[in-house]
Amino acid sequence: MPAQVTNYQCPSCTGPLHFVGASGKLECDYCGASYDVAEIEALYAEKEEKAAAAQQAEEKKAAEKQAAEKQEASADGGDWDTSGFSEDWGEEGKSMKAYSCPSCGAELLCDESTAATSCPYCGNPTVVPGQFAGQLKPDFIIPFKYSKEDAVKALKEHCTGKIFLPKSFTNENHIQKIQGIYVPFWMFDGEAEGDAHYQATRSRTYTSGDYEITETKHFDVYRAGRVTFEKVPVDASSKMPDDHMDSIEPYDYKKLKPFSTAYLPGYLADKFDVTVEQSRERADQRCQGTLDAALRSSVRGYDTCIQTGGSSSLQRGKVHYALMPVWMLNTKWHGKDFTFAMNGQTGKLVGDLPMSWGRFWGLFAAIAAPLSILGTIVSVLMLR
Repeated sequence: MPAQVTNYQCPSCTGPLHFVGASGKLECDYCGASYDVAEIEALYAEKEEKAAAAQQAEEKKAAEKQAAEKQEASADGGDWDTSGFSEDWGEEGKSMKAYSCPSCGAELLCDESTAATSCPYCGNPTVVPGQFAGQLKPDFIIPFKYSKEDAVKALKEHCTGKIFLPKSFTNENHIQKIQGIYVPFWMFDGEAEGDAHYQATRSRTYTSGDYEITETKHFDVYRAGRVTFEKVPVDASSKMPDDHMDSIEPYDYKKLKPFSTAYLPGYLADKFDVTVEQSRERADQRCQGTLDAALRSSVRGYDTCIQTGGSSSLQRGKVHYALMPVWMLNTKWHGKDFTFAMNGQTGKLVGDLPMSWGRFWGLFAAIAAPLSILGTIVSVLMLR
């Protein structure tokens, strides 16, 4: 094991210190200060001791936080159940390959007949073959329904009718890379139970003589219920923005198939890098949001309804590992990269487009000019 090298710095100016044989001392290259070797070693030993103590305190704090989270999970419906996960691929694992992107860190899986030539996330032209081992085997997969040609067509349609889109983007834009990729998802089963209090109103307006009267009645509304969840999705890839994944939802989960490598030829599969524990908060929020929406939808027949309170509890159940089909399209225009994602099952496509500020200000001027003239005419008439 190589020895650890410490670069000593001057206590006065933080410049580098070097040992001078003639004086037997450590001298600063900048301010000229000199120190005994024992003095500097004692100073650095004190610093290392403080750093070690701070690290121990940080580790203790992290351990206490983890213990508190486990206790909280135990008190509130337990933790998500991941006991069904397996790394046993059987014979299928022999035909699998792994790649990694040295640029963005993406870890990709595919069958032996598929060659990964570039990263579908960052477009890096070099991906490095890796060792296929210790990979968690998915439980489910939704196969691709739409083809590469469908994805190209969807992008053209996405650009159609956008009045602020520069014409040159459509004319000069060329798809540099298009790749079908299976994106990892955690799917959560569970049950949420809760209640909610609402303040609601119902109004009616009628005429009495020369008066128009509005009568408003106020109501205290209470609702309680229980919602069972099956396969609440949370994407498990940090490379894929959550808003993109949320935007191309929903998938038809009735089409889920037991995982088989037979669906992989020609596509890449991203390995999850967001754990179940890291996804817990988002999963809880989605379950809570569904319960809130279910209770609120049962309040009918009122003009207004505002929630004033409530409580809920979540019983966490099984977690499944699934792969969802996504087409990634990378384009370049005026030196800038644009990435689009399309749901490989439904064909829904999302992505940011450039904006022509010339067109925007031209339209603004076209609208503002008549309004300005109209305002001037009104002002003149009012002054008469």
